[in-house]
Amino acid sequence: MPWVKDFDVEGAVGCAMRVFWAKGYQATSISDLVAAMRINKGSLYNAFGSKQALFARAFLKYDRENRQASLRKLEAMDEPVLAIRTLFDSMIAESEADTERKGCLLVNTAVDLPNQSDEIQKLVKSAIEDLERFFRRLVEAARVRGEVRPDIDSSVVAKSLVGQVVCLRVLARGVFDVSGLEAIRSQALQRLGA
Repeated sequence: MPWVKDFDVEGAVGCAMRVFWAKGYQATSISDLVAAMRINKGSLYNAFGSKQALFARAFLKYDRENRQASLRKLEAMDEPVLAIRTLFDSMIAESEADTERKGCLLVNTAVDLPNQSDEIQKLVKSAIEDLERFFRRLVEAARVRGEVRPDIDSSVVAKSLVGQVVCLRVLARGVFDVSGLEAIRSQALQRLGA
């Protein structure tokens, strides 16, 4: 008799995503997942195949609902420098509201990249490269509009901004207070020469 799913798969992936986000892949046990997803172990394996496959699906859900959705809204703004500032402002506000100090699942996973599967490594690298392209497009648009120095190297600045995003996300997990995070934002904006 074929196995029949008797639970909301996407809802279960969302529950798993929150567990992975709070604990990280390595520290998350199958028991943690089945408790959060409110399914049994057999259903987890039948629906997703493995913890690793479930993590990949949860990671993609997080990336789609957080990073990709946010970047789409920011890129639609008419002012590229303001869009970059808004991104840093929103990260600071999210960090301030994050009482559990979960941080960002993408950055948390990137920090632990050597311990991730090849599939997850590719997903993380792709997301980071997409973030870099986002910054490069905004810097180039700002240069065309005369909002930044005309000699600015959009590729170098984009890489620097990605580094400052990662730095802010890591240090926001309990090392820096808001004033420290604001200093990172200030440095990012100074890098633009705006």
